[in-house]
Amino acid sequence: MESVIVKNPKILGGTPVQLLFDSLERGHTLEEFLAGYPTVSRELAIAALEEAQQLLSAKA
Repeated sequence: MESVIVKNPKILGGTPVQLLFDSLERGHTLEEFLAGYPTVSRELAIAALEEAQQLLSAKA
């Protein structure tokens, strides 16, 4: 499976996953994040969160 987490300066300043995490950490819902970034699909955001969870679990 190809990674949905990419670092590209042309995509949300190169840190889309960090923006998502920061938003959730500030207490925003996923829906609020998606409303602020309409180019990010719900499916892509969820896939990124799941992939990040797998990466973190692998390091534990």
